[in-house]
Amino acid sequence: MNSTDSVEPRHLLEGKVVLVTGASSGIGREVALALSGAGARVAIGARRIDRLAALVDDAPGDVLPLQLDVTDSASVQRAVTETVAHFGRLDALVNNAGLMQSGLILGADVREWQRMIDTNLLGSMYAVHAALPHLLDTRGAVVQVSSTAARSASLGSGVYAATKFGISAFSESLRQEVTRRGVRVIVIQPGFVDTELTSHITDPTMQAAAADIAASMRTLRPEDIAEAIVYALSQPDHVSVNEILVRPTDQVQ
Repeated sequence: MNSTDSVEPRHLLEGKVVLVTGASSGIGREVALALSGAGARVAIGARRIDRLAALVDDAPGDVLPLQLDVTDSASVQRAVTETVAHFGRLDALVNNAGLMQSGLILGADVREWQRMIDTNLLGSMYAVHAALPHLLDTRGAVVQVSSTAARSASLGSGVYAATKFGISAFSESLRQEVTRRGVRVIVIQPGFVDTELTSHITDPTMQAAAADIAASMRTLRPEDIAEAIVYALSQPDHVSVNEILVRPTDQVQ
């Protein structure tokens, strides 16, 4: 048996510093808890900073709450700077902040398009840009929480899917740029997860459709995605899990 075969994930992440965006609820919250449980020191960022206090109380390890708006590049830079100032390093970025406002293209409120592009796509880019110098120093990792919408666009999800396809393109270019410098790029593509994400939808028809989809299957839990992220980050340095697709067993598309 190789000496690393019996090492538990907790030992592999012990002392690592991870910044998680969109940590106030859903997948981001569960990722922060799972990473803390695996021994990492975690900076948690969100616009709703009041929600982060409960997460700090629930986490078993050292957790730093940060006011963070990923649509504001200066806010992102401050969060990264504060993380490094507090913990002394940065080993991984989990880009989780996201917004889904499904709707038809005809007659759409284009302000919703702008918000999705600013949050899902530009927000993740800003975070990578700010974190990358530190991740190069530590030979760390970038985790991009994407979606099955990055593989197949569906009726009513055109702009949301476009942001997720964009994340895939950006991540692959990033991977080619930094992989020989020891930075791993990991894209997580969840299927239907029981989170607040669908509550962002303002179109009543699309809201009803999302509710019907959720009722038709055993949806994923945020903890399921958190476990996938801990798995990917827990691999030995020479192993890069570049992509994980996780669907509910009942999900067809």
